[in-house]
Amino acid sequence: MQAKAIESRSGGQRLVGPIDLTLDGQGATVVMGPNGAGKTTLLQLLHGTARLSAGEIEWACSTEKARHHQAFVFQRPVMLRRTVLENLIYPLRLRGVSKAEARKDAEEWANRVGLEPLLGRAAPVLSGGEQQKLALARALICKPKLLFLDEPCAALDGRATREIEAILQSAKSTGTRLILSTHDLGQARRLADDVLFLLGGRLQEAGPANVFFNLPETAEAQAFLRGDIVE
Repeated sequence: MQAKAIESRSGGQRLVGPIDLTLDGQGATVVMGPNGAGKTTLLQLLHGTARLSAGEIEWACSTEKARHHQAFVFQRPVMLRRTVLENLIYPLRLRGVSKAEARKDAEEWANRVGLEPLLGRAAPVLSGGEQQKLALARALICKPKLLFLDEPCAALDGRATREIEAILQSAKSTGTRLILSTHDLGQARRLADDVLFLLGGRLQEAGPANVFFNLPETAEAQAFLRGDIVE
């Protein structure tokens, strides 16, 4: 994927950009930066859920085909007013999978993420951690090649965060490309293969995770990693 001078504007104000960016290969890209840096907007622009005000995004295939092989997990999971089982079956049925095969896959994924005992429970009454696991399973059940995640562990406790990270590491190991935002430096260090550091809607730094965390180039990134307030 190659983004060329992409921008997002609203009411005459530039929210993000212009940004030039190339992402390819496998692994996990973590988007970091203070509140208001433009992390969520950048993810939405790349995924296509936010409209570009300027610039373009090129894929190795047609845009339609690229979107077909992507999924997005929001900070606050969107739950269908259905059971856990029906939430997992839904995206498969949309893609033409038979009822029997969809149910089999749904039960398998529920087991993978520890939701098998809750298959008959209404998704909206699940805990925050359970809903996030369901949202991940529902995204991964279609075997996306690229998965976007916006603060996937925000407001979750340590145990739920560990479980979510295990699911993400497993997805990454089987070839799913991850692009996620997080405020959690520890999580970024655990998951990232490379880092994008945003500030004021601009891309301040981009590079391998070990370089960013150990030898950040800019004073702003250095301050951010120290825990200082960066504006």
